[in-house]
Amino acid sequence: MNTIKIGKRRIGHGFPTYVVAELSANHGQDFEKAVEIIRIAKKVGADAVKIQTYTPDTLTINCDNKYFKIKGTIWKNKNLYELYREAYTPWEWQPKLKKIADKLKIDFFSTAFDPTSVDFLEKLNVPAYKISSFELVDLPLIKLVAQTGKPMIISTGMATEAEISSAVKAAITGGCREIALLKCVSAYPADPTGMNLNTIPDMERRFGVVSGVSDHSLGSAVAIAAVALGACIVEKHITLSRADGGPDSAFSMEPDEFADMVKNLRMAEAALGLPRYGCTPQERASKIFRRSLFAVKDIRCGELFTKENVRSIRPAYGLSPALYDQVLGSRAACFIPRGTPLKRVMIRKRCRGLADEN
Repeated sequence: MNTIKIGKRRIGHGFPTYVVAELSANHGQDFEKAVEIIRIAKKVGADAVKIQTYTPDTLTINCDNKYFKIKGTIWKNKNLYELYREAYTPWEWQPKLKKIADKLKIDFFSTAFDPTSVDFLEKLNVPAYKISSFELVDLPLIKLVAQTGKPMIISTGMATEAEISSAVKAAITGGCREIALLKCVSAYPADPTGMNLNTIPDMERRFGVVSGVSDHSLGSAVAIAAVALGACIVEKHITLSRADGGPDSAFSMEPDEFADMVKNLRMAEAALGLPRYGCTPQERASKIFRRSLFAVKDIRCGELFTKENVRSIRPAYGLSPALYDQVLGSRAACFIPRGTPLKRVMIRKRCRGLADEN
């Protein structure tokens, strides 16, 4: 599973990072705002826009006892049903949103949460599926999604190595042959110091899959660092404006921030390149500013080369400084004015190496 393919994009090492803009709840239950976010996602360089396909009733029940009250997060004091009712993307929008995304030539897929959402998304013919960190332990759901034959991207927030292994095995058992794992911290917003991004290459080695990051931290530093470590997928939430509010706005990127992140990711990719030694094309003009051996005093024919009349200085028109010790003690074959770069023809041969030096 060195690569996966979503739509027309091949994803893996050697290919551009696949950037996913998560719409999530940032539409604020306004269809036109959802459409605008998709258009903006395309404009700022995202390769895909992702939504979430659930209803409050497919995720939980409407119950107000202590078990369903949210504690310790930015959504504290709400119950789960209230949060999901505010955040969900109406299903009747989703076919329309996919048509708009298809027209814009940006990939459009979703997170599936239960069998009804899988059936619904299959009718939309989405090119891939996402499994959220919270559903990673729902192995029957993973097997069901795997049976679609579509690529599967699984976030790994909170998951132990054993839980991730079980999820990957469930996907493979179900028939999925294209799996990506995303390093994720399921906190909103996430603290960059707890990201442990070195898990990204480790997951790739350990599970034999494409790896990436689902980043809920503020800013783009984590995403760029992830790409430097080999992330092939970067997922970030996008909003028109954090001032609009909503369940996910606090840890979402505004359009100019998302655009800057994509620009910097592409720059990081270009900078990584391949293992290479030696002079690059852009360094050729600078090579002349290396050091070389120069006469720093007038040197008469037959005179000895000494530390007083020969030095290793910039620029690099003369013999290599590596030959300095061999040149010292030799004699000049001709008159050499001060400021002249030394060449082999100026030296009476007495040692090895000079004959091969230009």
